[in-house]
Order: sequence, then structure tokens, then C-alpha cells
Amino acid sequence: MRKITIFDTTLRDGEQSPGCSMNLEEKLEVARQLERLKVDIIEAGFAISSPGDFESVKRVAETVKDCQVASLSRALTKDIDAAWGAVKGAVSPLIHTFISTSPVHMQYKLRMEPEKVLEQAVAMVKYAKNYCADVEFSAEDAMRSEPAFLAKVVSAVVKAGATVVNIPDTVGFTTPEEMAAMIRYLLDHAPGAEKIRLSTHCHNDLGMAVANSLAAVGAGAAQIECTVNGLGERAGNTALEEVVMALRTRGQTMNCECGIDTTQIYRTSRLIYNIIGQTAPINKAIVGANAFAHESGIHQHGVLAERTTYEIMTPESIGLPKNKMVLGKHSGKHGLEVRLSELGYRFDKDELESYFQTFKELCDKKKEITDLDLEAIVTSGLSQHAGAYQLERYDVHSCNYATANCVVQLQYNGESVEEVALGNGPIDAAYNAINKIVKRDDYSLVNYEIHSVTDGRDALGEVVVKLKYGDRTVTGRGLSTDILESSLLAYINGVNKILELG
Repeated sequence: MRKITIFDTTLRDGEQSPGCSMNLEEKLEVARQLERLKVDIIEAGFAISSPGDFESVKRVAETVKDCQVASLSRALTKDIDAAWGAVKGAVSPLIHTFISTSPVHMQYKLRMEPEKVLEQAVAMVKYAKNYCADVEFSAEDAMRSEPAFLAKVVSAVVKAGATVVNIPDTVGFTTPEEMAAMIRYLLDHAPGAEKIRLSTHCHNDLGMAVANSLAAVGAGAAQIECTVNGLGERAGNTALEEVVMALRTRGQTMNCECGIDTTQIYRTSRLIYNIIGQTAPINKAIVGANAFAHESGIHQHGVLAERTTYEIMTPESIGLPKNKMVLGKHSGKHGLEVRLSELGYRFDKDELESYFQTFKELCDKKKEITDLDLEAIVTSGLSQHAGAYQLERYDVHSCNYATANCVVQLQYNGESVEEVALGNGPIDAAYNAINKIVKRDDYSLVNYEIHSVTDGRDALGEVVVKLKYGDRTVTGRGLSTDILESSLLAYINGVNKILELG
């Protein structure tokens, strides 16, 4: 069976979509999880775009050991210099450079004649090749390009040294039939295309990104560029979990397979949803809450008799944990370590110590600790305690006949700072008190969400807030059995991220 390379761009194309930004520590955590997932290539960012992006690409490149690490760059020397500066510390670096090839992009975006575009593409692939053995070239808006011109560009960049050539459906315009026809055309009319890896990068504007990617593979492409949960510009990108499980479930039909560890799919999806403050739609393929749910009596009867009557894959195949009690307040660190390992999580000594501390705190509040609680400790609590401000205590007074008030005490630089404020309810009062402590008014709360992580009256409550700061939106998360405490932790987490931005 043909091996299909999985190129993950969650940290680049996914992270640049509105409301999905991540800080450095979150990007590193995602990169480590993508490594556990066994993606072949991690596109860590667009190094030239900002000092912060350069640093995050550099840190990911230095951290990841079992995947290639790529940085995107325009077909410009300064971009390629920055990309190499960021990825050169990787075990296996990749420079990914691009230029548009469609008539509309060349005329209105680049304001360049086709021959100039061809000349620039070749020159920049050669320039990148001086730095890096592996160079990927992308023909932006390839699916609206003239096939003959595209074939000419592909052949020329292969001759210049490109080891991968990507054929993106940048605006989500194409159909599976058109995508397959383009890949076949290039393999027949672009000399050298058969010697390198042809790739596809599809957007989901018409809901066909996964179908288009699979069509490209069926026609001869050897790489799929995708994001976890389908994150990305506008309607998003090809969803990694969907194409991977399609290859696993229907790979024999296409004579294709990939090296992804599918048992890491669920926790990877959950980690990223938690970081960006979103939840999967209940009917989301593979990772949605209803993906393996059966309500119809006919379906339930069939599944109970033989699972394959209505299930084409198993929950276990994507690493979906079962909700059961596994540990309690008398459990030790070793028991927690073993159970987290059984659930597929990997961690170092310091991370285990942090998880154990949170676990023991939770044991004092809950009688039963489930796998979902443990999952929440690892994913939802990723960075809620990190930052300049730390919650020490709070005291809220609220009723239905008086204005709510709240006293909040935070720790900052080793000192305790306390303020009191009124508000339209206890959470508003608490947030007003935090604002008085921070002494800044250049951000605003634009979204507040709360949901239960587990069942029962003592369930963990997770609060997600989004704070607007200039043209940036940051996500704060808090986790506790006390929803007021969750709310404060989430807001403080968001404020700390804003302080990191300056």
C-alpha cells in the first residue's frame, strides 16, 4: 500500500484563524501531542510574520524529535532567511515557500506577469535549497490556475530542487472530480512531478475539503495537508481526523495508508478544542459527542447484536476513553501515573507532579474521579495556573434584592493585592475587582461559556472566556467544581495572556 504523508498545519493555518490563537506554551504542548499522534510534518508557523511567531517556530523545531518541522515563507529571500533561522535547529527541517499561480492572483494580488512568477518561483526554490535539503513549493490558488501554466511551474521548481510540490485549493473552490483530474494532468504533463511528492492543501468553503484531499490521493498525490478539527481560515481546512480515519477505514479501496497513531486522535482533538476555547459540534465526524451514539431502537438492537451493523469504526480506535471511576483520595502518585499512561498521555516528572497536585485537590471536592476528570486535569488545566497573577482567595455576596459584590485577592510578584467591586451578578463583580487590581482598561470580555466536564452534582465545571485586546482575541480557561472559582481562573488566565502580549 502507498504511504501517504500527513502534513499538519494546525499551528500555522489553524492557529491564524480568528479566535484560535495560542501562546507559546500552548503551541509547544500541541506540538508534543502532534508528535505523539505521529504526524509526519508539523508546520509550526510563519516565521517572518512576527517575532512571536519566529520564536514559537524555533522552539517547536528544537523540541520535536520525531517529526519534520516546517516554516511557511513567501517566495522572498527575507522570508526564506527567517524560515531557515527558525527551523534550522530541527532534527529534520523543511522550508515551505509559496507564490500564487492563478490569473486572478497574479493580476490583482501580485501584479506580476506569469513569466515573472515562474522566474521568482524557481529562484526562491534554489535559494531555499542552499539552506535546506527538503524544500516544499506551493502554487497558491492552484485549482484556479491554468493547467498548462501550472504544469510548467511544477516542472521548473522540481528541476530547481523542490522535493515536495503542493497543489492547494486555497479558496475551497474545486470539486473532487476536478481535483483528481488536475493531479493526473500534472503527473502526465509536468516532467519530474512523478519523482517528487505531490501534495494537496484543501479549504472547506464548499464543505468538500476532505473529499477533495482523498480524490487527490486517489489520483496519485502522496501528501495531505490538514489541521486537527479542520481549523483554519474561513470555513477551515481538511480535517486530519477525518482523512486519517477514512484512510484507515477505506484504505484498501485506495491502496493507501498513513502512519498516524489513531488512538491519539480523540485526546489531540480535545486538547486543541480546550486551548482555543471551543467544543466539537455534537455531530462532528469522528470526534463529536454523537459520533458513536445510537438512539434509534433499531440501531441499538443491531449494535448490541454485532457492532459492525452500524459502526464502521470503534470508539477505541480513536482513543475515546470510557467514563468510569478509576482513582480516589487514597490513591497515590503511582496510581495516577499508571492510569494516565493507560489513557495514552505522556508527561515528564514535573508535569506529573503538577497533575498529582491538582488531582489531590479535586479528590477533596469529589467522591468519584473518572477518566473524564483525569482528561480534564491534563487538557483543560494546561495553563490556567500560569502567569503573572495568581488567585489567592475570593469572597462573593449576591442575592436577588441587592447588588452583588466581590472581594478578590490575587498574588502578583510575590505580594498579595486585594480589591472589592460591585457588579451585575457575582461573576461581573468578580471580574470588575480583577480589573481594578490589574489597572488596565484596554481589553474587554466578548464571550463567556460554561459547561460540565463530567456528570453529577459534583461535576467539574469548565469556564472559557474570550477577551478582546486590540485586534487580538485571547482565550482563558478555568476548571473547578466551583463554577465561581472556574470563572475567576478563566478570566485571570486570559488577563495573564494579554500581559504576555504586552
